[in-house]
Amino acid sequence: MNWITNYVRPRINSIFSRREMPENLWTKCDECGTMLFHRELSDALNVCTGCGHHMGITPRARFEALFDGGVFAEVSVPKPIDDPLKFRDQKKYPERLRAAQKSTGETEAMLVAEGEIGRTPIVAAAQDFSFMGGSMGMYVGNAIVAACERAVALKRPLILFSAAGGARMQEGILSLMQMPRSTVAVQMLKEAGLPYIVVLTHPTTGGVTASYAMLGDIQIAEPNALICFAGPRVIEQTIREKLPEGFQRAEYLLDHGMLDRVTPRAQLRDELIAITRMLMGLPPAVAGDLPAPDSPEKAPAEKAAVQP
Repeated sequence: MNWITNYVRPRINSIFSRREMPENLWTKCDECGTMLFHRELSDALNVCTGCGHHMGITPRARFEALFDGGVFAEVSVPKPIDDPLKFRDQKKYPERLRAAQKSTGETEAMLVAEGEIGRTPIVAAAQDFSFMGGSMGMYVGNAIVAACERAVALKRPLILFSAAGGARMQEGILSLMQMPRSTVAVQMLKEAGLPYIVVLTHPTTGGVTASYAMLGDIQIAEPNALICFAGPRVIEQTIREKLPEGFQRAEYLLDHGMLDRVTPRAQLRDELIAITRMLMGLPPAVAGDLPAPDSPEKAPAEKAAVQP
């Protein structure tokens, strides 16, 4: 046994060797530059605890925070034709889809689910901006139709969270057809007398804004979300003028009557519960999920009955 080789050298290497740290433990805020620990950021629903900047959040993580106990059931969405235009730029369209599926762990850019919020049954749909920019293709159109049909069948309100860069260019005219198609699906909810609530998140642009994202009975946005059809840079280059401060941001649109509310993500669940129950004609939700208090008319009689 060589004492130096077998003991001393490994011991020295263990002391001075660099310990590798996982890269996903910390996230830098895009707005203020604060380094945020991943657990702290997850507990805050991907909102910076320093400046309040709302970062992207996946539909699955959003639903876990939205539904009671994080419990929800996914609604199946018909799968469209793969690569109908045989599109190819630097990569083939199927290759881009597989890469997005691998990086996100999701099938496509929209997730549809059903469950309860504040003991109120709903159907919800959310776009995933990390999946090819949340672009609207045939699958997203199918998802909106499936969500509306499920809501009508169960007589439940639909809450939709939008986040998209617009239509998916790899599907060409077929992606643009989802604009009227989704508009017709939303009309099904209107005719059934069911609420349709839209939560616009950063960013919501292009054909998504021009269709189902702006058709809600109630329009809510997260703080500082970019909401537009054409982006501010394109508009500036076209009109060759400087745009107002905060142009096309959620607060600007609220001030100009395009939105009903701008609500921080941490308060969004409670607000959606209150609005949904109000539109459905239900009594207000009871905080803490406790039994509803007795009505003023019954209370005195019951008190008299229990007196000795």
